[in-house]
Amino acid sequence: MDILLLIFGLLLMFLGVIGSFLPILPGPPISWLGLLLLYLTKAIPNDWVFLGITFVIAIVVFVLDYIIPAIGTKKFGGSKAGVIGTTIGLIVALVFPILGVFGIILWPFVGALVGELLNKADQKTALKAAFGSFLGFLTGTFLKFLVGIIFFGLFISKAWVYKEALFPYFN
Repeated sequence: MDILLLIFGLLLMFLGVIGSFLPILPGPPISWLGLLLLYLTKAIPNDWVFLGITFVIAIVVFVLDYIIPAIGTKKFGGSKAGVIGTTIGLIVALVFPILGVFGIILWPFVGALVGELLNKADQKTALKAAFGSFLGFLTGTFLKFLVGIIFFGLFISKAWVYKEALFPYFN
């Protein structure tokens, strides 16, 4: 049973990191579920304080991911259309990965710009607002990715420390 929990936990860790970039998947909470599954194994002692702290971090980052782009957009004079355009741009980048990693940066910005232009903003205002929306998006994505990688590192670290207990047949 421990091996199954470990495998599902590892899968959730990968999904959590991928969820840092996909707006459909809540990356940090999924990564936290991976940590929870690891701690539910019999091989690893329960640490409810650690799980509680990491849970709070996952939820705070999840909430901030919705707040940060709005703050960036408002700070630069944008509208909700810019935020929606950024998300649509990200989806376009993921569905049509023509430009590779560069597309993940370019398309959300283009989406924010188009969203602002459709919202009847002049070009200068739209460009400034698109930049703010894009900056907020990048900040939120970086924060989610950072938390996902840290949680993944904690997962691997804890599994490594208790590898003999997790894999007793391989000793």
